Amino acid sequence: MSFENVRRYFVTAGLGNRIIVPEKSSATVEEAANAIGCEPKQIAKTMSLFLEEKPILIVTAGDARIDNRKYKNTFHQKAKMIPAEQVENTVGHAPGGVCPFAVNPEVTVYLDVSLKRFAFVYPAAGSGHSAVKLSLGELEEHSRYVEWVDVCKGWEIDGQAVS
Repeated sequence: MSFENVRRYFVTAGLGNRIIVPEKSSATVEEAANAIGCEPKQIAKTMSLFLEEKPILIVTAGDARIDNRKYKNTFHQKAKMIPAEQVENTVGHAPGGVCPFAVNPEVTVYLDVSLKRFAFVYPAAGSGHSAVKLSLGELEEHSRYVEWVDVCKGWEIDGQAVS
């Protein structure tokens, strides 16, 4: 149902042709990059967390990891992942297909600056066998994000690691 909600959303938005449904799994960054044919860092992975007991999503580049210090400086609390068994009910998508589209109404979406180095990114589209190709402007528009944040480490700009 989750994939269908996302597909319907993008068809209505005139971007249905951007949805990719590979034969192979796209549930992890590496699987998605192999299935789609892009670099792992271009996969826009969506992290599911609780912020003051409210669900948030942070969309990051595939090569980025949450930096606990940066996260705490930004959100004034420790990063707290949503337990896997609660993700689907809380966010609206199951693990492996979590994306910032067609989510439950109480979910707030943030975009991490690690994505800003790409013209196009590939977030999931509601299942572990889907993705959607979007420009950063399209990601901003369709994710209904509230803010760009800098909460990750481990990614590179021009060969230099950002921490």
